[in-house]
Amino acid sequence: MTGDSSPVTVTECTSLLEQLRQLPDPRDRRGIRHTLASVLAVAAAAVLAGARSCTAIGEWIADAPAQVQAALEVRRDICDNGRRPPHEATIRRILQSVDADTLDAVLTAWLTTRPQPVALPRRRAIAVDGKALRGARLSDGTTIHLLVLHS
Repeated sequence: MTGDSSPVTVTECTSLLEQLRQLPDPRDRRGIRHTLASVLAVAAAAVLAGARSCTAIGEWIADAPAQVQAALEVRRDICDNGRRPPHEATIRRILQSVDADTLDAVLTAWLTTRPQPVALPRRRAIAVDGKALRGARLSDGTTIHLLVLHS
């Protein structure tokens, strides 16, 4: 997740999928295993989570929990009753073949309906580093420690 984005809720996944279903599918109908809306929703959610390449998107969805995959309507595998996320090559081919202007318009419309992230107060970080002085002891036998504060 990037610093200024908020997590995508299940309700938002549903509304995103509804928006993406409006896009025409440029693929040949033969051999389609993943719906266009699902693959594009996976890509959008992964980018919101910080993915910056098709490989990162593929890794993100492969590692996503089952609830996230279900919310994004990732295809169910009939053999083991799990989910079968799209491969990075599938994601790449779909992103290259879809009309970029139409996809941009749909995603922009969806993003404007999302709630704005809550601005968190900035915290000042202070790093502390410490060392025990070898051979330096107080009269009661305790070791002397030095602390350095970095702000």
